[in-house]
Amino acid sequence: MDVPADLGDPAPDLGDLMHVAFRRLRHRWSHQLAPFELTPYQFRALQAVSGGGHGHGHGDHGACAGHPRCEEAGRHVEEGLRLKDIADRLRIAPRSATEVIDQLEAKGLVERRADPSDRRATRISLTEAGVRLRGEVRDARRREAGDYFSALSRSDQAELARLLTELVRAQE
Repeated sequence: MDVPADLGDPAPDLGDLMHVAFRRLRHRWSHQLAPFELTPYQFRALQAVSGGGHGHGHGDHGACAGHPRCEEAGRHVEEGLRLKDIADRLRIAPRSATEVIDQLEAKGLVERRADPSDRRATRISLTEAGVRLRGEVRDARRREAGDYFSALSRSDQAELARLLTELVRAQE
């Protein structure tokens, strides 16, 4: 078991605990993505291309109407994103972003189109199949997270969500 040795201590190391909890959740998500024939990086790229994961804590645009980043993300969904922007969102090198986008394009989940404002550039957007698959994976992920967090009471889940939201906002 990979529980930190000091778990019984009055003040266990929060960083270690978060790392172990996240690693276990990520392991579950990796297994969950297998039937969809996606890797975690490919799913993250689908999220980035769709405008989800644009950096302030919620990926559904309905939840953030009027938020400048969400309005910008909404435009990107329609127009697509440049590869450099996808790499920035994923915090990876453009060369690595090209590789993952090539994989998603081969699966018919994204498409490249000429940038209307710069004919030397290309924009990446989700295909209908990509939109559909992203929705299916997100639904499955919510169920998986629900199972994972069911070890906590509803009030503990709400408190954890509040605390994590506070941490995320403090780092923006």
